[in-house]
This record gives sequence, C-alpha cells and structure tokens, in this order.
Amino acid sequence: MKLTRRNLVQGSLAAPLALAATTAFADPTEEQCRAALVPHMDFPQLARYSDENARLLQSGAPVDAVFMGDSITEGWKDKRPGFFTNGRVDRGISGQTTPQMVLRMMSDVVALKPRAVHLMAGTNDIAGNTGPMTPEMTQNNFRAMSDIARRNGIRVILASIPPAAGFPWAPTIKTRQPIAEMNAWLKSYAAQTGAAWVDYHTVLDDGTGAMKPGLAVDGVHPTEAGYDAMATVVEPVLARVLRGSHRS
Repeated sequence: MKLTRRNLVQGSLAAPLALAATTAFADPTEEQCRAALVPHMDFPQLARYSDENARLLQSGAPVDAVFMGDSITEGWKDKRPGFFTNGRVDRGISGQTTPQMVLRMMSDVVALKPRAVHLMAGTNDIAGNTGPMTPEMTQNNFRAMSDIARRNGIRVILASIPPAAGFPWAPTIKTRQPIAEMNAWLKSYAAQTGAAWVDYHTVLDDGTGAMKPGLAVDGVHPTEAGYDAMATVVEPVLARVLRGSHRS
C-alpha cells in the first residue's frame, strides 16, 4: 500500500481503537494507550538527551562544540569516545532528518552554550526517513539551524554529507547525485554565510561517490578507521573556529 498522509492519520486514529478491541470489553490501561501512541509522540526526540543535558548544565563544564547529526554523528562517540573530550559534545540520533534536528537546536545545542556547532545531516532526508523531501526543504532546514546558532552567538561548522553508493534501509533510492548536489549547495552556503566548511569526501570518497573499502561497515556508517580519517579533517577546522570565538 502506498504510504500517504491520509494513511498515517488513519493509522494513528485506528491504533487506540485496535488496542481497545484486543482488550475485549476492558478499558485499556494508561500504559497501553501511551504505548499505542508512542510513534506519534516526541517527533524530534527531545527526551533523548534531556537528562544528559541537565547533568552537563549542572556541572558547569564549558562546551566548546556540539556535534548535531544523525547516526553517523551518534556512532562517532560509540566508536571513538576519546574524540569527545575537551568540551566536545555528541548529540547525534540515529535515523534523524533535518526537520527533527531543527526542533532539537534549542535544547540540544543553544541551551548548552557552546562556542560552535558542527552540523552534519542530510543522509536521512535523501532516504526519506520522515517522508519525501525536496532539496529545498533540506536547505531551508540548514538555513534555520544556522540562523538559530548565529542568533545565539554560536559559530557554525557545516559538514559534507558522507559518500554512499546506496542506503541499505532504502535500496531503491539513488544516492550519489543527490549527495553531490547537496554538498555543492552546503559548500556554497557556508561561503555565503561565513560558516566553516568541512569536506569529509577528501578522505572517505573512493572517487565514485562511494565509501572507500574499510571505512564503512555498510557503505554508509563509518568504521573506527573511518572516524579516524574524519578526525584528521575536522580537527584543524575546529581549532581555527575556536581560536576565532570567545566566551561571553
């Protein structure tokens, strides 16, 4: 069946009814109702890092850079936790798209008062994880995230979407051209707005728009070696950006 907005609405409305039917004549418990509605709650996953953010703020530890992104960012801390020291904070969430990240900017970035934010996103927009998206939609979300950061005195670092010959979870999606086109726009937008630009393709791309052998576990998500290669690209950019920023 083709997935449409009407299907989604009908499905969300039908979930509690189906739940009631499965409980015979008994009223569903509060827990059952909440479980049925979970997919429609907290779309941006604001709760994911809420406790960690509270602890970090309570500690008073200064934050130099927040890495906002999807599973590629989230996996960085899992595979190379040592990279996230000295004021670096990982706020990646697997599967997320840019509309979800826009909604997380205030709580997962601005509230932490970092000197810089590293934005790496777009893979899941192209894959259609939260529905079909045009390039302009993705670009507008990057504009929104960048504007939120700048208005709060946070330096912006825009990162290229890593190369991928295909997405295992969305095998019918063509990836090489959309990634290349979005990266060209991101590089141009960084230059227009004074954001720093990080091009991970210099170390990850095999020359065809795919990941180099050994640098990704599935052609998309970096291995330890992949993250090590990425670190060599971003470290000098981070150093330059942080030298040019000052805490208020």
